[in-house]
This record gives sequence, structure tokens and C-alpha cells, in this order.
Amino acid sequence: MKQSWLFKLRGPLSKVQYLTLGVIGIALFLVVWIGLTSGENPVVSSGILANPFKVLSAYGELYRDNELIKNMTYSIGLNLAGYVKAITISIVLGFAIGLVPLFRGLFQGIIEAFRFVPLTAVTGLFIVWFGIQTGMKVNFLAFGILIYLLPVVVQRINEVKDVYLKTVYTLGASDWQTIRTVYMPSVFSRIFDDIRILTAISWTYIIVAEMVASQGGIGALIFSAGRRQGRVDKTFALLILIIMIGILQDRIFKWLDREFFPHKYQVKNKYGPAVDEDSISDSIFAYATTAFVWILIALYSLFFINEYIPVLGDIKVLSFLFKDTLWAIHIIFLAIVAYKGYQTYCKYRDRKVTPAKTIEQNA
Repeated sequence: MKQSWLFKLRGPLSKVQYLTLGVIGIALFLVVWIGLTSGENPVVSSGILANPFKVLSAYGELYRDNELIKNMTYSIGLNLAGYVKAITISIVLGFAIGLVPLFRGLFQGIIEAFRFVPLTAVTGLFIVWFGIQTGMKVNFLAFGILIYLLPVVVQRINEVKDVYLKTVYTLGASDWQTIRTVYMPSVFSRIFDDIRILTAISWTYIIVAEMVASQGGIGALIFSAGRRQGRVDKTFALLILIIMIGILQDRIFKWLDREFFPHKYQVKNKYGPAVDEDSISDSIFAYATTAFVWILIALYSLFFINEYIPVLGDIKVLSFLFKDTLWAIHIIFLAIVAYKGYQTYCKYRDRKVTPAKTIEQNA
């Protein structure tokens, strides 16, 4: 008798099955939530768990009275700025410690020990060192990501397979060629997954940092709505917003992973279909993401010009939204523009080279 896929103990589910069960799970969760919080005498008091319809209506109030968009973009700016700093420092120090025996002996033990530092306990130190402005929040977040990511970079360097190193040494590669052709592709393709995991942790640090001498952000709104106003519906609305931003970030990281490291998705899965088979939802998301990236580049270019030449009026949109984290937005968008430009150049070069090869073969 064939066993139903619903009750299999082993074996993966298809993407369609995952999607179906996910939708059912969300629907059941909402039904239970509505059932517990509805009626004149709900099972769970509104002071403990807000009704989902009140949570939904709270977004309008947050937008109208609490500058939701401005606070949301400020938090996103902190997130991106912290990641830019942490990833840059982690890669530079990680490769130095992982590849140079002197640095490995001097610093690896110290770095391993830093993982046990409780981040919330050093908030006071960062205030003393950097003040209470945006710089402190960015450095605090970067440190929180750094102490987890740096040991991972060193570990990924140690995991590079010896057969690849012996191959390039046999071919006479220099140290820089070995780093560029073996270590960098291997390490970067692996730490991308680690960065995706750290995305969720980073939002915890953002909320902690924003509660200190608040200058805005989702964390400041949660503190104001939850602790000062006792608005449980607003608190849940903001928590759901963080979840949605996190899911979007995770999908973007997954898309970037496919863009930069397509070889990871060309390996056959012995327990199921090929890993590189995309579902309809993946194809739609990839197309939408590509279109969205080009739209963002166009909007960023317009807003960037407006920062120096007021073509859209006196309001500088980027400075208004991202404040002191605007430098990180500039770095990320310049990297995106450079990458897209390089892709366009490669496509143009391939189109130009292919006809020439065809003519030579026919001749």
C-alpha cells in the first residue's frame, strides 16, 4: 500500500507541497488567533493578545501618527550599514587569520572567546565609546554580526578541500592566484548561507540599539507603543512588519546566492528532483526581483541626483529616509550598478564573440 506524502516519515516534499502546507498552516494560525481574541469576552484578553483585525487597522494609525515609513527605512538603513561594516571587516580579518599562520596563532583564540560576549551587556561601553547617535547603533550592530561571522569565515577557509589546493599548486599558481581562484569562490559561496541566518539575529540587535536614546526606528516605535502607551495592537503590527522585512531579506539573499553562485544549484539531489529545477513561484520571483532591481536603480539614480540638484523639490528623499546611514545605501547601490553593468558587458561581449566563432567553424 502506497503511503500518503502527508504522513511520510522520511523524504523531502516538493515545493508545491511545501507551499500548500504553508498556506494551510497560516490559515489555521489565523483561525485560532481570531477565535481566541473575538467576542465581548474573548478567551485571551486584548491586553495580552490583540485581535488580528485591530492589528491590521493599527498600520493606518502608525502611518498617520508615527511616521511608519521613515522609521522603517531608518531601521533598514541601520541593518544595511551594520552588515556592510561587519562583512568587510570579517572577510579581511578572516582571510588574514585563516591563511597566515602568525595571525592564526595570535588571534584565533581571542576571536573564538569573543563569541561568548553577551551583546546587551556591552551597550553601555558602546555609548561611552561612540556616543548615542546613529554611529553607535551601526557599530553596535556591526560588532554583533562580526563576533559570529568572523569565526565562520575562518572555519570556511579551513573547510576548503585539499584536492583543489594541490591542483593549483601543481599548476604553479601563486599565493594570490590560489586565494582568488580557490579560497575566495569556496568561502564566499558558503558564508552567504551564514549571512542569511544572521539576518534574523541582526534585527534583535537593531531593536536593542534603537531603544537607547531613540532617534527613530521600529525598535523605538515598539518601545513607545508597548511600554509607554500599552498598545498591544501596535506592538504586534510592528513585530509582523519586522517578520515581513526579514522574509523579504531572506528571499533577496537567496536570489543573490543564485546570481553569484549558480553552481550550487546544479547538483542533483539523490532523494528527489534536481536542485536546479525552479518552481513557477521561483521563476516569478526571479523575474519580479530583476525588474524590481532595475526600478530601484532608476529611482536611486533620480534621488541621488536630487541630493545635489533639487529636481524634485527641496526635500532630499534619501537623506530624509536613511539619515546618517545613507553612506551604506550609496555603497550597496554602486555595487549593484557595477554588477549589472558588468553583466550587460558580458552579454554584449558574448553576442559579439559567438558570431565570429560560428563563422570560423563554418569556414
